[in-house]
Amino acid sequence: MAAAAMTIHLNAFLMGVGHHEAAWRHPRTDENSVLDVGHFQNLGRIAERGKLDSVFFADGLAVGANVARNTPSVFEPITLLSAIATVTEHVGLIATASTSYNTPFTLARAFASLDHISAGRAGWNIVTSAGADEAANFGLDGIPEHHVRYARADEFVRVALQLWDSWEPGSLVLDTATGRFADPDKVHRINHEGELFRVRGPLNVPRSPQGRPLLVQAGSSDAGKDFAARYAEAVFTAQRTLTDGTRFYRDLKGRLARYGRSRDELKILPGIVAFLGSTQAEADALEREFTELISPDYALRQLSNMLGIDVTRHDLDTPLPPLGDVTVIEGNKSRFQLVKDLAEREQLTVRELIGKLGGGRGHRSFTGTPEALADDIERWVTAGAADGFNIMPPYLPGGLEVFVDHVVPILRRRGLFRTEYGGDTLRANYGLPEHQGGTGAFVSTAGTP
Repeated sequence: MAAAAMTIHLNAFLMGVGHHEAAWRHPRTDENSVLDVGHFQNLGRIAERGKLDSVFFADGLAVGANVARNTPSVFEPITLLSAIATVTEHVGLIATASTSYNTPFTLARAFASLDHISAGRAGWNIVTSAGADEAANFGLDGIPEHHVRYARADEFVRVALQLWDSWEPGSLVLDTATGRFADPDKVHRINHEGELFRVRGPLNVPRSPQGRPLLVQAGSSDAGKDFAARYAEAVFTAQRTLTDGTRFYRDLKGRLARYGRSRDELKILPGIVAFLGSTQAEADALEREFTELISPDYALRQLSNMLGIDVTRHDLDTPLPPLGDVTVIEGNKSRFQLVKDLAEREQLTVRELIGKLGGGRGHRSFTGTPEALADDIERWVTAGAADGFNIMPPYLPGGLEVFVDHVVPILRRRGLFRTEYGGDTLRANYGLPEHQGGTGAFVSTAGTP
């Protein structure tokens, strides 16, 4: 295929020893690595060797569907990325954090700290937490309604933005001769008084290298897309077909103008789980190995969580029961719709469905050679379905190494991907300027304690 005149963006979405739910059981992984910080530091170095834009960790606030079989998250991601920051220099570091079960001040402080620790490489994947088990860990009897979660997220992010801007550029002086640490005329209270939060400010971390972290979002409901159009600079999304990807891309990019933003200010990166081999037969065999290790009792719990109905006792060799409309779902609406569409479009039995979901919980899977994957990536980007991809290796570290060593060089030969980093920050990786911010209606702290 002819090279396109564009530069794509590649993020490594990392999870334990691989995205496939049975990765920890496969001989290509070391199950003990899930608690080894050195394993994750090595993944950061591999991603940086490939000049990938960033690495990303999802997060959940509960143990998961079936701890007897697996748990999706072990380490708190901001802490883990701080450790990865110490062994890398350029690759971006994106952590998931929920607006439902945090407070704006503490989270703004944590991300500003990560941005300083990494010299400007922090990113925040903003989520609203749609799990009933997560809600129960914070004293709630059920999931807050979808619109309530997004209303909280909107005010939460507005407060965080004000806190990051409460230190203007140049506010930190550090003049040892005069004993002047900071310029109080450039450090401001925010005095936020909203529906949900009252925050005085300023933040007790000076302005970070990027001004604020890169803002990332992953929801694909209408509310999620509007939220992304207003705030996000990168969107991690899940579309399984080129048609769906193109439709989502046009829809989301088309919403940016209403918030005074240009199409270049937001990068759309669909997820892809790639089983790669030197031949198609080798790749097919690798995928089968992982599928055969799926534990149905774990997979059915996962499926129940995605659908919001209990299918743990459903016959594996029959289709799903009739599913209601997405409007009745208070959990993850976009993932519900994706699973429903997949099951109905391909007329899958439950056994076939959990096999397809085992690699990436609804994200698109690809099975083939590195050359074929490069063709596929180029096809999506040139068709206007993606600005790049969220690479989700089914096993780690090997799946990431194969991508970096065999797919990235092909993309470079086609002129589609960088050979060197173009700057020192995550914003530079994504072709975005440092956030300059502004004081708005802030109140100076000059003359106050």
